[in-house]
Amino acid sequence: QLQLVESGGGLVQPGGSLRLSCVASGFTLDSYAIGWFRQAPGKEREGVSCISSGGGSRSYADSVKGRFTISRDITLNTVYLQMNSQEPEDTAIYYCAAVRSRSRYGCSEYPRAYDYWGQGTQVTVSS
Repeated sequence: QLQLVESGGGLVQPGGSLRLSCVASGFTLDSYAIGWFRQAPGKEREGVSCISSGGGSRSYADSVKGRFTISRDITLNTVYLQMNSQEPEDTAIYYCAAVRSRSRYGCSEYPRAYDYWGQGTQVTVSS
């Protein structure tokens, strides 16, 4: 059974940092692209970052470039999202998602491209 479990969310002050984790089970990361998404109250779900099944291709939304970093540990079957210099606008529920990938290169920033989703973790940036 394919499953994704996010953790690491919480309350952080502006300018602070958090690291989110997405633990995958029932599949291996080298066959799936993984995306991080977020949804703020009253807004649509938006892509934050993604990493290809090969691990070499990574993409970021303009709003987080230079502040967020996606990475993965194949041995732990876990994908991370390091979030630095956080802003109140980063407040949202963060989700990771997976899609089986035919190519080891590239990943999508669109939620509709992904088939499997975690339950989400809340991130609140506030003083």
